[in-house]
Amino acid sequence: MYVKDHMTVSPYCIFPNTSVSKAIDILEQKGFRRLPVVDENEVLIGLVTENTIAESSGAQNTSLSIYELNYLLSRTMVSDIMIKDVVTIHPDALLEEAADIMMKKAVNALPVVDEKNKVIGIITERDIFRAFIDLLGFNEEGTRFVVNMKEDKPGEFEKVVSLFSKNQVNLKNLGVYHNERGIEVVIIASGDCAFMKDELDKEDGWKVTEVKKQNL
Repeated sequence: MYVKDHMTVSPYCIFPNTSVSKAIDILEQKGFRRLPVVDENEVLIGLVTENTIAESSGAQNTSLSIYELNYLLSRTMVSDIMIKDVVTIHPDALLEEAADIMMKKAVNALPVVDEKNKVIGIITERDIFRAFIDLLGFNEEGTRFVVNMKEDKPGEFEKVVSLFSKNQVNLKNLGVYHNERGIEVVIIASGDCAFMKDELDKEDGWKVTEVKKQNL
């Protein structure tokens, strides 16, 4: 899974001489939470977010009237308040790398840039969440099995695949998780195939702990 497959392509960008009041209007009208700031060559030079605007304007703590505040924001350029040291990522980076960077840098979005630092996309926490849901097959139509295994050893997953294949059931997703309950294999299979629980339970060291029909 790559960043380029899940990013928003060609995001809305603004120039450094855009007024803060104009940036606020764009954020509100478009429903955005951040805006990349680029130069005339579309090269990234900064980032403006709802938080940077709120912090820089002091709207919550100022003694200025609403008219005075609006005038101040109309005269202030985003170049004066933007984040200049922007954390970015390349479109060919793995999605997991993007998630790791967001966690370590405590940011919720990454502008996606090419080799010349031109903005070609943006990826957010929401995009990562959506990809995570898709990867796990949460919205897939079918039957979800959770199988607890005593051992994660060579050949176990081949047995899983062969067992479903033998019963003419197509697999859509297969994931392995190590937690305090041991080794859990989450399987999403096509159609209503709850009968596979008995087949899975027959295998030595396997125990089906959950069977759930999804969107059927």
